[in-house]
Order: sequence, then C-alpha cells, then structure tokens
Amino acid sequence: MEVKKKIVIFDFDGTLTTHDTLLEFIRFACGRWAFLWGFLLHAPLLVLMKLRLYHNGKTKERIFSYFFKGWTEERFNQCGREFCSQYQHLLRPSTVALLRKAQQDGARVLIVTASIDRWVQPFFPDVEVIATRCEVQDARLSGRFSTPNCYGPEKVRRLNELIDDRAVYHITAYGDSRGDRELLAWADEGIHIK
Repeated sequence: MEVKKKIVIFDFDGTLTTHDTLLEFIRFACGRWAFLWGFLLHAPLLVLMKLRLYHNGKTKERIFSYFFKGWTEERFNQCGREFCSQYQHLLRPSTVALLRKAQQDGARVLIVTASIDRWVQPFFPDVEVIATRCEVQDARLSGRFSTPNCYGPEKVRRLNELIDDRAVYHITAYGDSRGDRELLAWADEGIHIK
C-alpha cells in the first residue's frame, strides 16, 4: 500500500492568530479615529452582512476600498511588514507549533485565508499562502480585489485548483470559524480550533 503524501492546511485568523487581523491591520495602518469613523460609516452594510442579506466578500471589498484605495503598493507592503513586526503577540503559540511540526515532518504546509496576502505572508515567509489578493494598477491599490474573497467554499475551490491529484495526499486542515466549515469537511482530517 502506497503511503500518501501529507498536506497540512491552516486558516490564519483565529487559527494561527488569536483573532481576526483585518480590523487590527486597519487600525494599525490608518489610526484609531479613522478606523472608528470608517466603521461607523459602514455600519449599515455590516449589519446587512451579519444578517446574511449582503455578500461577505463585497462588504469586505467596500471596506478595504474605503481605507486603502489609492495607496501605493510599496506603502501597503511596508505597512504589512511593520504590522507583522509589531503584532507577533497575535500569534497563537500552540497552533504555530503545529505548523512548525508539520514542516519538520516533511508535510507540504499551506495557509488558506480570507485575509490579504500582503500582511499574512510576512508572518510566515517560509509558508505558501493562499489568500485574498488586492488589485494593483500603476503601482497603486485600486480598492478592488484581484481574486474572490478566500472565504468558505472559495478556500476549497482554490485548493482544488492547486492540488492536481487529490487521491495521492492525506490532507489535514485546521480552522476555527464558519468560514472554514467547507475546508474542514473537504479535508481527510478537519480539526476545529477553539
């Protein structure tokens, strides 16, 4: 019997970190007052999203656009690196240890997240990150995403595009939220982090 290759997949927000990083990143990048004002302006949209009357990805893109449209790519990337440097305390040591153990055991390790790749990758520069990506035009952020929001079924869709022969792998996935439900069900072993 052939031994299957191992792939170990981690969600980022709430799994490798203690909570969602989008809000923390916006507050870090734009300041507390701009953060509060922006979310006050978007409160009706956020309520509709929570009631599942407006799409999660569209809500996120509109908020992202409000805060970051027009930023230079370099400014945004630098902010992502600085955020990583100053917010290491957000990492969940127990789950990071699982990631490092999987690497040591020779598994292919992936992070699959709805967060933006530009602030996730600096936390784990040696790990392949599948994430929501922001669109850049003429070296500036357009305010739109260049990929669908990597949430829920989109995580599985992206992985199916990446993994050519699913049958030769044993896939373990770690997640913590409703956005990971499909990922955990798709994996051979889905582990819910509390």
